[in-house]
Amino acid sequence: MNPPSLTLGYVPGGTPAKWARVWAERHPDVPLLLHTVEAADAAAAVRDGTVDVVLLRPRPDTAGLAVIPLYAETTVVVVPKDHVFSAVDEITPGDLDGEPVLLPADDVVAWMDAPGKPIDHRPETTRDAIELVAAGLGALIVPQSLARLYHRKDLTYRPIADAPTCPVALAFPEGAQSELVEEFVGIVRGRRPGSSRGQAQPAPKRSAREKTLAKQAARAAAGKIARKPGRAARGRR
Repeated sequence: MNPPSLTLGYVPGGTPAKWARVWAERHPDVPLLLHTVEAADAAAAVRDGTVDVVLLRPRPDTAGLAVIPLYAETTVVVVPKDHVFSAVDEITPGDLDGEPVLLPADDVVAWMDAPGKPIDHRPETTRDAIELVAAGLGALIVPQSLARLYHRKDLTYRPIADAPTCPVALAFPEGAQSELVEEFVGIVRGRRPGSSRGQAQPAPKRSAREKTLAKQAARAAAGKIARKPGRAARGRR
């Protein structure tokens, strides 16, 4: 029988490291397996059991899933470093009017009537679009985490004021929440170990060094207690 484990899927730009560290501290005997999934496939991955829970950017196809909103990312524009936008800290949607813009097939920014002039060619992926930005074909609107993920020395990015943000959420099959999934949700929500809504936690195992230090402290304490009567007796002489 295979030992228990939990598989966490996450889309490009997702950052599960913090929660993975907490999980490892609380459940050293239950591996948390990290699995990258494409944004378009994230919902399907958790539905078909490829992953137990997934960090995704919500899309209209989340029917049948329990979705917990986590945070929203800043929307930015990626441009070559010598672009005029690099001279300012932030741009406005109006600054993009007439600007050639790349729209990859895996676009995750839900911005109706987004500014800019989409070019005819649609790259398959955001990674491909980044290469085209570097080649000078146009700008690219993405969540800030993707601009960081695909960072290049010849590119830069700037926040777009008043642009819609890009939400990130945790999702798992509705009505099929296992104890491990429930525990992970608790970690993501900041629940402490042993809370009334979380799974009871066993006492953490101590390392060999911690055990040795504890024994030394106990012996030292015992020695102090044993010496007190002697000192008292000498004081009465």
